[in-house]
Amino acid sequence: MRTMLLLFLLAIVPGMAGAQQNLPPDQDKRSEDVVKRGEHVMGFSHEATTHHFRLFKDGGEIVATAKDQNDKAKIEQIRTHLRHIAKLFSSGNFKAPMLIHDTNPPGAVTMTRLKDQIRYEFSETERGARIRLATTTPETTDAVHAFLLFQIVDHRTGDAPTITDER
Repeated sequence: MRTMLLLFLLAIVPGMAGAQQNLPPDQDKRSEDVVKRGEHVMGFSHEATTHHFRLFKDGGEIVATAKDQNDKAKIEQIRTHLRHIAKLFSSGNFKAPMLIHDTNPPGAVTMTRLKDQIRYEFSETERGARIRLATTTPETTDAVHAFLLFQIVDHRTGDAPTITDER
C-alpha cells in the first residue's frame, strides 16, 4: 500500500507541476489567494523570498530564504516564522498551512496523530532558515512526503517531486 501511494504521488505531481504553465483562470486565482494568505500568515513577502520543499528517505525539509542577502529584517522574519512553525508542528498544530491553503494539506491529519514520531529540527541558514522533518515509521514518512508534495505544487516552487538522500 505504501509503495502504491508513493508511486501514485510521484506519477501525478510532475504532471501537475508541468500543467501549472497554462493554468485556467480559477487556478490562477487560487494561486494568488495562496500567496496573499501566505504573506499574511508568514509575515513576509512571497516575492522577496524563496521557498523549497524537499523529500528525503526519512522525511524532508522546508527551507525559506530571502532573495536579498542584505535584507536582514526579512532574514529575521523568516527565522522567526520557521522557528514558530517548527514548534506548532511539533505539538501537532497545522492551522497555519490550513490558513494559507484554505484546505487541510494531505498528510497533516496523520502528522498530527503521530506527532511524537516526527522530529522538527529548526536551523538557521545564511539567508533564512530550514526545518528538517525526520520521521521514524513508514506511515509518518508517507504523511510527510504527501504534505511536502502538496506544498511543492500549491506554492509552485518547481522543486523536484522525488525522494533523495539528504544533502
